[in-house]
Amino acid sequence: MNSASRRLWRTSPLTYVALVLATLLSIYPFYYMVVIATRSLDSINDVPPPITPGGAFGDNFGRVLDNDAANFLTGLLNSVIVSSVVTVSVVITGSLAGFAFAKLRFRGRNALLLAIIVTMMIPTQLGLIPLWGMIQDLNWYGTLYAVTVPFLVSAFGVFMMRQYATQAVSDELIEAGRVDGASTFRIYWNIVLPALRPAAAVLGLLTFMETWNSFLWPYAVLPPENPTLQVSLAFLSYAYYTDYSQVFAATAVGTIPLVVVFILFGRQIIGGIMEGAVKS
Repeated sequence: MNSASRRLWRTSPLTYVALVLATLLSIYPFYYMVVIATRSLDSINDVPPPITPGGAFGDNFGRVLDNDAANFLTGLLNSVIVSSVVTVSVVITGSLAGFAFAKLRFRGRNALLLAIIVTMMIPTQLGLIPLWGMIQDLNWYGTLYAVTVPFLVSAFGVFMMRQYATQAVSDELIEAGRVDGASTFRIYWNIVLPALRPAAAVLGLLTFMETWNSFLWPYAVLPPENPTLQVSLAFLSYAYYTDYSQVFAATAVGTIPLVVVFILFGRQIIGGIMEGAVKS
């Protein structure tokens, strides 16, 4: 490298300062959530407010479990089931369709891809009323089918996996698989899917987070006794006054699965990137 390139790639002290500030600003909301979740309701209103964790988390979370209106454990279990099923389905269907649109030749391919892209341009809110009517006709109101089946396929997932498969999967590998007598599904499973692992990890992470944080649709089609987590958290606030220590204790527990999924998928993303770099 010449001197100009070395200066470009050298990290300056200002970069470290900016990174530290960005990290602190990102972590602080989660840290303050833990502080409030471990404090009593009286200490939350102290001036100045507390900045260190306390020892009242057990009492706060115990009141969450005793709150019959929230049905917290039911909501937590429902969110785990729905988010997991939707994530697995979106990754599988997205990678299959993305592989087909990127590498297979069939009549109407471009028209079908255009139709999928057009659905991404329609705001989600416009489809709530007709979708709610379909749920009523199928007698799925109040069941997990209502918050699972409509989201098993993602137009964004198909488009994302198609774009990645176009660059990550070479035509030579597919032709080599056909010469060896492999079927189309065998090529997908043994050649295409491993190459799509980084994109699949990103898509899985985004899908899980979106489904986990979904509120409007579950609130519309699920009753209070069978909620998802976000609806359960909302019921904790439906009172004359809000017990923030109880709300933040439930929120802290509800954040743990997201952190675990982020760590698992993050390792897959980094592992796939490093594997691709080594092969290159």
